Order: sequence, then C-alpha cells, then structure tokens
Amino acid sequence: MSGLRLMVNNATRSLAGMFPGFFSSAKHNHYADFGFPTDLTFKDFYDTYRRNGIGRAGIDKTVAKTWQENPFLLEQERDGSENGEAKEETTLEAELRKRFSVLRLWQHLAEADARAMVGSYAGVILRLADGRPFREPVDRVPGGLDGLVEVIPAWEGQLTVSEWDQDETSETYGQPKMFAFNEANVATGTANHRAFQVHPSRVVIWSKDGTVHCRSALEAGFNDLMTIEKIIGAGGEGFWKNAKSAPVLEIAADTPLTLPSGMTQEQFLDAMSDQVEGWQKGFDRLLMLQGITSKTLGVTLPSPEHFFAVALQSFAASMSIPLKILVGNQTGERASTEDATDWAQTNNSRRANIVVPNIMVLVERLVSFGILPAKDWFVDWTDLTEATMAEKIDRANKMADTNQKMTAGGELVFTPEEIRAAVDYEPLSDADKFRDDPSYDETDAAVGRVGSSQSP
Repeated sequence: MSGLRLMVNNATRSLAGMFPGFFSSAKHNHYADFGFPTDLTFKDFYDTYRRNGIGRAGIDKTVAKTWQENPFLLEQERDGSENGEAKEETTLEAELRKRFSVLRLWQHLAEADARAMVGSYAGVILRLADGRPFREPVDRVPGGLDGLVEVIPAWEGQLTVSEWDQDETSETYGQPKMFAFNEANVATGTANHRAFQVHPSRVVIWSKDGTVHCRSALEAGFNDLMTIEKIIGAGGEGFWKNAKSAPVLEIAADTPLTLPSGMTQEQFLDAMSDQVEGWQKGFDRLLMLQGITSKTLGVTLPSPEHFFAVALQSFAASMSIPLKILVGNQTGERASTEDATDWAQTNNSRRANIVVPNIMVLVERLVSFGILPAKDWFVDWTDLTEATMAEKIDRANKMADTNQKMTAGGELVFTPEEIRAAVDYEPLSDADKFRDDPSYDETDAAVGRVGSSQSP
C-alpha cells in the first residue's frame, strides 16, 4: 500500500509541475501567476507615482483636498476657531503668518505630506541659524522667528536612518540616532545635490504615527495600478499591431526559390528582413514579393472597459476616494454632492489624525529651540464640510420662501437675523434696519424707543 501511495504522490508532483492550476495541492500563488511583485520598495512606489496617472491622482487629489486652504497657527484656541468665524489676529500671529509666507512653510509641509503618502514616511529637515552643522544636536537658536532659515521636505529615498540608538538605558532606545540625507537619491531636477548627516533633532518625521515604520498609501492598490497599466499598454500595443502588424511570408511547396547570384541563403533572409522592416516603418511603403504570399496575423482585442473599471474601483477603494472624484467624472448632481461630502469628511479626518499631529510636532520642536515662545498653540483650519457661499445663499432663499408661504399663519418661521446668519452675515444694526423710516431717531434708539414718534 505504501508503494502505491508513493507512486501516486510522484505522479501528482509531476502533474503539478505541468499543470499547477489544476493538480497542485499547495496554496495557489496568485502573485506569481499574475506577475505581481511580492516585495515592494520605495522605488516601486516612487516610479508608480511618477508614471501612473491614476496612482498620481490618488496622491495629489488627497493632498490637494487636505491642504485646500492653508491653516493658521494661533496662540490658543478661541471661540469660533473651528467654525471658520472671523478671529482677531494677534501681533505674534501676524508675525508668524508673514514669516511662514516667506519660508513657504505650509507649501513645504503639504509637499512632505504627499511624499509621506508615496513612501513609508517623509522628512522635514530644519535648517537653523544656530551656527552648527546638521550632524550636531540643537540646543537653543537665537533670533526668534528668524532662527528658522529653511524647511526642506525629503523623500524616504533621500532621508534614511544611518544609525540606530542601541542603548537600552536611553530614552530614545530603538529610535534613529542619525539620518543620512542625499538629495541625489531621488531626482530633483537641480544640478547641485546636497548630501550630509543630520541629527534627529533637526528632522521631523512626517508619517501616520511619526515613525519610519509606516506603509505607503499606494501599497494596498499597487496590484490594481499594475493591472491598469497592463490593460492600457496591451490595448495600445494591440491597436498598433492591428494597424501595422508584422507580415507572415508563406512560400508554397512547389514554388522554386532561386537565390540571387553570389548570395547565400542567410544573406537572402537578411535582405528579406530588411525589406519587410522598411515596409513596416511607413504606412505608404510598397512590399514587392515574387512567389511569396504575405499574410497578416490580426489581433482580436476584447472591450477593455469592464476590466479597467474593476481595477479602477479597487484602487479607489484602497485610497478611500470616491470614484467620480478620482477620475473627475461628474454624472449626476446628487451622486456628486454625496461623494463630495464624503470626500470632505475623509480629509477632515486626515487633518485631525495625521496632518495636525505632525504640524504640532514641528511647533513643539520650534518651541524647544526658543524660536517660538511657549504658548497653548492651536492649528486653526476651515472645516472642509462647511457649505460654500452659493449653498449658503440657496439655504437663505429657501428660508425666505418658507417665511413667505407661512405669512398667512401670522408668524415668521425664520427671523431676519437667522436668515442673515445662514450666509455668515452679522445682524443689522438699528441704524441700518430703520434708515428708511422717517420716524426713526438715533437718540430714541439709544434708550430703547426705536421707531416710535410717541412721548415716553
């Protein structure tokens, strides 16, 4: 019985080698079958971001929505800060706004946010006016806001850990002890590339949890992006081959083939190849054959829309982006409005859980350097779900229409102040309310006798 089992096992292994999809007892390796890479590196994600339009849209649209408007750094949270209401700017906040504008701070942080989505993390390198090289730790930086000279966003491929803290008694055990920055590792388009060792105190790691151990936002949908590339590439190549495919030359068995004088068979075949190659290079070239039949192998392409749509939907789901927003397809007001609302909520969540914590790490670092004073700093940002002015005006119109319909009832549903508040307008003063009333007297209004011509 054992001999029979051995024969069956050997036969199964042989069949499994020839037909792995039918006779293999092991788990099916879809990655190997479908040509997907098993291990992904930063270069894979970076190349995809550069060359794949759908992948780039997934990153850029997310960052563009998150950073739709620049935030404000306030000395402390104030009433109305989270509702987009007007706030009186302090002297220090005005100085910050001007200095951050000169440094293009918010733009550089938005770029770091995009790079962190492509890679596992990104770096924000701080160039400080402390008179020390990048490799040395920061103590105190003189000059106040002018102590921050430059903010350098860095790709994961440019900023790597060169030394880890292995001292188990250290507070930073297991964390980077030194970084290596090499601008040339990722093409930047500049002729002069900077390269230096940089101390962690001069680096803010921008990622989901503030460490270098996160994952790329493109990882979950990477296979879908490869599928999309295959479909697009195969479709383009297939149409080209149908338009100008290589001919198949057929010589009948009874056709005498006489080689030109002094030409070997190999030379004759090379000459035929040159003639066919010259014919293929132009649509209007003539291919002259004698005793040889030229045939074309047509390529039949199925409609790619369904295959493309499945991969596109899967990638959109991996990025939490509504499909219509990802590809810019607006096919219905209701669907578009719902998608836009959901998209705004998603990016509000990104702000609260990823972007603002990273900004606050930078702020706390600047406070520890003495560049910023110790305050209860607060990042103020307009709510992405807040209605647009057109939506607010539409809401006010509907409130006014409701009042008009309810006039017969004797009471207004919405007061004029409530309607003005719907478009973020302040209530009218008495002077504005009664400016067309001839009986209005500002002195009477001051003591509460508004619009009355009678004696007290």
